[in-house]
Amino acid sequence: MSDAFWDAAAPLMAEGVVQEGTIMNGPCLRDRTGEFVAMPHHKGPGIVVKLPRERVQQLIDQNAGRPFAPADKVFKEWVLVPDHDEEGWRALLRESVAFVAG
Repeated sequence: MSDAFWDAAAPLMAEGVVQEGTIMNGPCLRDRTGEFVAMPHHKGPGIVVKLPRERVQQLIDQNAGRPFAPADKVFKEWVLVPDHDEEGWRALLRESVAFVAG
């Protein structure tokens, strides 16, 4: 489990914006309504974040993210951001919370 992920999530958790949950038998963040927001990458360093499809594609096109495809199935509203950038990860987490809130 990625300490860097939890460090990036800590301010949102302290604000009560997100809480720890589980997804695919692993840890994740959920918003106040229980919607999935993000999770540490289960196969190595990185963060997996739920965002609009267009934003996911933008991050992939900018080489800032990779498609998230567990078991070879691409999740089009999820992106893997492998490179640690605590400030960037925090921004993506806030962006994800806004997205899942609708």
